[in-house]
Amino acid sequence: MKTFFTLLYILTSVWAIGAIIYHGRRPSRSISWALAIITLPILGVVLYYLFGMNRRKFKFFNSKEFEKRNQYTYPKISAQEKFWAHFDDDIRKERLNRLIKANSNTTAKSGNNVTALQDGGETFNVLFKAMEEAQKFIHVQYYILERGDLLDKMLELFERKIKEGVEIRILYDSLGSYKLRGQPRKQFQDIGVKIYPIMPIRLKNLLFSLNFRNHRKIVIIDNNMAFTGGVNISDKYIKHKNGLGKWKDVHLKLEGPIVNDLHLVFLKDYFFASNKEDFRLSDYLIEQAPAGDVDAQVVAGGPDSKHPTIMQQYIGMMNQAKRSIRIANPYFVPGEAFLQSLKITALEGVEISLLVPKKSDSKAAKFAMFSHFEELLQVGINIYLRDDFAHSKIMIVDDDLVSIGSGNFDIRSFELNYETNVLVYNKAINTEMTQEFDKICEKSDPMTLERYQNRTIWLRFLEGLFKFLKPLL
Repeated sequence: MKTFFTLLYILTSVWAIGAIIYHGRRPSRSISWALAIITLPILGVVLYYLFGMNRRKFKFFNSKEFEKRNQYTYPKISAQEKFWAHFDDDIRKERLNRLIKANSNTTAKSGNNVTALQDGGETFNVLFKAMEEAQKFIHVQYYILERGDLLDKMLELFERKIKEGVEIRILYDSLGSYKLRGQPRKQFQDIGVKIYPIMPIRLKNLLFSLNFRNHRKIVIIDNNMAFTGGVNISDKYIKHKNGLGKWKDVHLKLEGPIVNDLHLVFLKDYFFASNKEDFRLSDYLIEQAPAGDVDAQVVAGGPDSKHPTIMQQYIGMMNQAKRSIRIANPYFVPGEAFLQSLKITALEGVEISLLVPKKSDSKAAKFAMFSHFEELLQVGINIYLRDDFAHSKIMIVDDDLVSIGSGNFDIRSFELNYETNVLVYNKAINTEMTQEFDKICEKSDPMTLERYQNRTIWLRFLEGLFKFLKPLL
């Protein structure tokens, strides 16, 4: 028996390391996986098989799951071209617009009204009020739909709206919302909600479903109002839980032509998750009227995108910076390409500030994040540690660019998750977000290079360990 397991270990390890050498894209990630395979007999191979394989190089990356997604084509909406934003006087914005259009197939739109909702409590007040006023349909998509007061309130509201004739569709990630299975999901079905998991975790599609998650947060109401950002349906935003206090987050309320672009992201995911439910798109996609004076653009990407859309958006924004960059994120664990771009930008004289929480819901992510602080501090990047836990994903550049959405600054959001951000080209929104960012920084704990270098040996070891394991997170 011992001989059998030894032989199995050798054969599987040789196969896995061969796959890493042949198909690996990044040396640092490949080395991490090779060491995991060597030091964790059998388990290392299993983990690599589930989470580490470069599926773009394998036939099953183009499996039926992806083929089904690719069958969906974005319909053309008449007269939408008149809302295309033109940046003839600002080549920076035009280059960014072209980059995102090439990656997401979305063009910056003018004529929008954009409202930044600064925390979860405010978001839910505005969101539920808007849902109460729905006349035709409510389309909902979340990574996490968690049992609690907010979900109960949503169920009660939806039951009333369905009796009024409002159609309701819900998408949820099957891993992020794993507790929704069974009775909670049936409660929504029983009142008439069409509810589907995205990429349900089943043995036959385990390789596809386990590692590729849908991290989007989207709500569309009657196609004249949309919400997106970082907030999930979870009582963490309204109650003190898990020692982190009430979570903070930023969300966006959107009105105008951009609603159609965000709705198309939902409809493609819905087409995929519902096994091509047949309905007329013309009933849900309407010509939009101007609702404001804000230029904004949807940024949507995932593992089946040709390029790492979210990473390229953030690097594209960074490359446009002349004076300042502000980043807020709880999981700042980006790859080497982003880190090098950030350091180069800092050395060029752009003032960069990074705002992160002191505490985290993920110890591994926190240690990996802190492991990069020394190299960032050495090039003059300001790092602020806030006392509360903030789940926001924000990037502010100069005085006229802001990105808010679901995309974290980590490898998972860059390569493995379906994500959606909204890029806002507007000075007023930028000023509002900048003032809020700076106000929080003033109350936060600034990290200095001297202080960082004086941390304990044990802390250095943990940070070094998780920095080494960062490509696997």
